[in-house]
Amino acid sequence: MNSTAESWSSAINRSNLAFSVRELLTRTGLDGETEFPSAAVLNDVVRRHHPVNWPGPEFKGQSSFPLSEQRYYEQIIFEDNVVPTRENSWHDLFNALIWLQFPRTKRCLNNLHMQDIRRFGVSPRTPARNRITHFDECGVVIAVPDDMKVQAEPLLNALAMHNWQQVLVEHRDKWGQLLFPVIFGHANLEMLLNPFTGLTGKWMAVTVPPGFASMSFEQQCRETDCAIEQKIASCDVFQSKGMLHPLPLLGVPGWYPVQDRQFYANTDYFRAVSSKKQLQMPLI
Repeated sequence: MNSTAESWSSAINRSNLAFSVRELLTRTGLDGETEFPSAAVLNDVVRRHHPVNWPGPEFKGQSSFPLSEQRYYEQIIFEDNVVPTRENSWHDLFNALIWLQFPRTKRCLNNLHMQDIRRFGVSPRTPARNRITHFDECGVVIAVPDDMKVQAEPLLNALAMHNWQQVLVEHRDKWGQLLFPVIFGHANLEMLLNPFTGLTGKWMAVTVPPGFASMSFEQQCRETDCAIEQKIASCDVFQSKGMLHPLPLLGVPGWYPVQDRQFYANTDYFRAVSSKKQLQMPLI
């Protein structure tokens, strides 16, 4: 077994591997791989989960691009329908798995990047493009079934206003019943390989159909994907600062093994809300 396979195997079999990472690798079948998945393997995984009408791109190993390729990353995706994917890169692996789950939203983000580039150029990056990238790297989506919005709304308000004890401790049983969180940001998935206090995402809530909890993984992904795309289109969430809200990822119930009273009492991690903060749009 080569060193790459050893590194892959030791990482995915680690006893303290974050729940979100382990669940994703299991649901996509990658937990059965013996070496780091190549772009070809990722394309096979996509075809298994989307046997017809795959709306996303192909993944292509970075080393197969010519040295003369000078286009910006987002331009290659937009123009060639191909995602440059670095070999043995956890970051790029998780990016591919987000494409697999949420191809409509990833395509939407790519289109937004290109619209901005056409208007303002590749460099310097605009604040809007920085916000798009931040969500792409660190986003969290909280899906709420349509028939549970009334019950979920006060919890989302509490979350937005940093009432951590209320929503993460006192009502921790509502996660997975009213609030269904999923990591969208591939950089956060990479950092969850070695989680640390301080790891934070930016969340948005979306409405999904009733019965969401009983749906298959693939159906949940499709419904959530459509909901995120619609939310981005209807609320223009990247045009101004403060539309998305911070979420200490290790505090989400079940996402970290040590979630005792002392853990949630860490105010350097679970920070109070700024006295100036106001909600800029309906949370759901």
